[in-house]
Amino acid sequence: MSKREIPEINAGSMADIAFLLLIFFLVTTTIQTDSGLRVLLPPYVEEPPPPEKKNKRNVFAVQINGSNQLLVRGRPVPLSDIKEIKLQLKTFITNYGKDPNASDSPKLAVVSLLNDNGTSYEAYVGVYNQLKAAYSELWEESSQSQFGRSYEDLNRDERKAIRADIPLVISEAEPTSLSN
Repeated sequence: MSKREIPEINAGSMADIAFLLLIFFLVTTTIQTDSGLRVLLPPYVEEPPPPEKKNKRNVFAVQINGSNQLLVRGRPVPLSDIKEIKLQLKTFITNYGKDPNASDSPKLAVVSLLNDNGTSYEAYVGVYNQLKAAYSELWEESSQSQFGRSYEDLNRDERKAIRADIPLVISEAEPTSLSN
């Protein structure tokens, strides 16, 4: 009796098929990208820093309660007039001590943002965007007056100089239960 040889399976084509399937899944799968607010947080320290005494006139306080109602420097502002926050903040920062109820200097101005646990994400982001937009516009105006160019066209050192004159200081407290 003669022995029959077992036919070999060509593994080369199987490797090609596996490789093609791998490429197919890599190309067709969507990779989730992180989205959110880009904020540089302070480094963690074990011991909390001592409370800093701030002059109340240098603090621009914004509160959002659980019903998404705004309180800006003690006055109610309708959410529909959210752009008013940007104008008020720009006026507050660039006061240079003229108005006794506004900031002494842009370097001393602090924005305090306090949210309620029930505040909607849309309201929070809308207010935060207006605060950042106010600073962006002030940086642009300062850039045009000092260097005659757009803030985006400045080099790193020139941008640092602008930000040193008008530093972005937004203090966010942990969300609490604000009364409606």
